[in-house]
Amino acid sequence: MLNIPTRWCNLTVILLIAAQSSAFSLEKPNYNVDKSDPIQNCWWKSGVFYQIYPRSFMDSNGDGIGDLRGIIERLDYLHDNGIDGFWLSPIFKSPMADFGYDISDYFAIQPEYGTMDDFDALVAAANDRGLAVILDFVPNHTSDEHEWFKKSEMREPGYENFYVWHPGRPHPQDKSARPLPPSNWVSFFRGSAWQWSELRKEYYLHQFSIKQPDLNYRNPAVVEKMKEVMRFWLARGVAGYRIDAVPTLFEVAQDVNGQYPDEPLSGNTNDPEDPGYLVHIFTQDRNETLDMVYQWRAVTDQFQQEHGGRERIIMAETYSPIEIAMRYYGNDTVPGAQIPFNFHLITDLKQNMSAIELQSTIEYWLEHMPKLNSVVPNWVLGNHDQHRVASRFGNDMIDIMNMILLSLPGVSVTYNWIQQPAMLVQKNTSTQHGTLNEPPSSGILQRMLDFPPEIIHGFLSHQTLPK
Repeated sequence: MLNIPTRWCNLTVILLIAAQSSAFSLEKPNYNVDKSDPIQNCWWKSGVFYQIYPRSFMDSNGDGIGDLRGIIERLDYLHDNGIDGFWLSPIFKSPMADFGYDISDYFAIQPEYGTMDDFDALVAAANDRGLAVILDFVPNHTSDEHEWFKKSEMREPGYENFYVWHPGRPHPQDKSARPLPPSNWVSFFRGSAWQWSELRKEYYLHQFSIKQPDLNYRNPAVVEKMKEVMRFWLARGVAGYRIDAVPTLFEVAQDVNGQYPDEPLSGNTNDPEDPGYLVHIFTQDRNETLDMVYQWRAVTDQFQQEHGGRERIIMAETYSPIEIAMRYYGNDTVPGAQIPFNFHLITDLKQNMSAIELQSTIEYWLEHMPKLNSVVPNWVLGNHDQHRVASRFGNDMIDIMNMILLSLPGVSVTYNWIQQPAMLVQKNTSTQHGTLNEPPSSGILQRMLDFPPEIIHGFLSHQTLPK
């Protein structure tokens, strides 16, 4: 039985009426697309995409770690629930300093997840069920254990400038002392975004962990190498990529003296170690970043032209201001990411929100969308970086939020979209999101409400299949 608070009973009516009104038309394209039409390549335009965190999804061999074979065992679960495709959090070889977002080899599978044969079997089994496989592409940085970084640190020819290196600023009091960091830039993981290498005697940039040095996208060799990575996995059958940390790909170029500028203070905190201490005008959402996304779209489009099949897609992770986020869609002449993630249901809504606040948040994205026939909206209620719906909005809001998402036009990307009360989480717990827009007749909504509590944190045993 649905658990809907009295104060929200009218909200469903409001939004269903709004969905048929001018509030949701706004001279936008028709989102009621036929996903079976191969000419329009619109299979994804009202798609339901399920994010899988491999480490905790399903363990097939009893070692306590989820794996690719485990995912294969549960593909029928995804298919039976109307999922169109799934994207895998990183499965590449990694020392796991950041749970796979520190990649040491883009062309190899992390051994604890399986082998390349396991991956090929997963793609084949998914395709047999009409499921698209999307990979999590992490282009901003590698692991400091990647061979590229080791070669760059040693100044090996061809790799000297694969990463963002700088000798630093001279120490004002002691010229014989180690130079100071090149700028005041702050890492998302707190502290300086610059780390000194004793081997190279220079600083390298890391916008995330010190174990995650930033690649240098002003080096054409880096750009081409990452396109090679994309083509490699496309050739193995993936249907596209979710691109991690898109806004940080480029930082401002050095000035005529070879220096980087300091970023201005935000005034939001007095903690200089906090990334919110600065306004990131020199390290995020550069125009070059937009162009790089357009180039990656060209790679996927070219692959489809050469090899046929369905349109390969790009999902872009960006928490950028709305005007910038919309530019990731592309423009009149150059297509961009089909799905630049819309996180406003996460960032703009609080537990005690009103129905009007929710409606305004929905309309906010729709009103800003470019008037291009090729684009559709998308909706993200949570992800592996966010607390679950129950934690953010309360147990009594789980059902109604999922019902609203089922009613919205466009693309949904989900993980643990059942969002049941037992899924309450504590701070820093890895969580993901839920958005569905298949019609209730597909059976998704009912099954979403009927899962037993023993499986809501992933398939942890061989006995807990959804009925």
